[in-house]
Amino acid sequence: MSIPPRKPAPIRQANAPAQKEEAHKINHRIDSRDVRLIDAEGNNVGVVPTRQALIMAEEANLDLVEISPDAKPPVAKILDYGKFKFQEQKRLAEARKKQRVIEIKEIKLRPMIDDHDYDVKMKAARRFFDEGDKVKVTLRFRGREMDHQELGHKLLAKVKADMGEIAKVEMEPRFEGRQIIMIMSPKAQK
Repeated sequence: MSIPPRKPAPIRQANAPAQKEEAHKINHRIDSRDVRLIDAEGNNVGVVPTRQALIMAEEANLDLVEISPDAKPPVAKILDYGKFKFQEQKRLAEARKKQRVIEIKEIKLRPMIDDHDYDVKMKAARRFFDEGDKVKVTLRFRGREMDHQELGHKLLAKVKADMGEIAKVEMEPRFEGRQIIMIMSPKAQK
């Protein structure tokens, strides 16, 4: 008795892109019986059967697009779908452009920092605040510097005083291991 050859399993690609579903139902994909129709000029036609709306769209050489599927009955509009998608993409890109992500910049200090080095660090912190970013001030202790924590607290108090006019303390200084961390954010500009 011979065994029939086994069929190879279908090949599945692990990273195959999923079928992207359209955001709006168009033309014959609209499954509602009636729609509230808005014509090509933007006039509210009222509730009409979907078939009639499709015929009106075809006569105008445009598409019937379901704009608001959750309404009862759904709202459909006669328009050029390609142009509609383009306008929507443009609007989303404009909204993304206006978004501002607030970053947290870090400035690292040591308890025995020199005056000039301190001034350079504060100049950088001012620039970060002017850009609207938050600043995480990290004061790191090495070796025996842990015995003189009061120097670190004095330095952070100096940072607070120097930056007080343009920034406020969002997180008070606290110890994390061998370092003290303080987070400051810019004050709202008027």
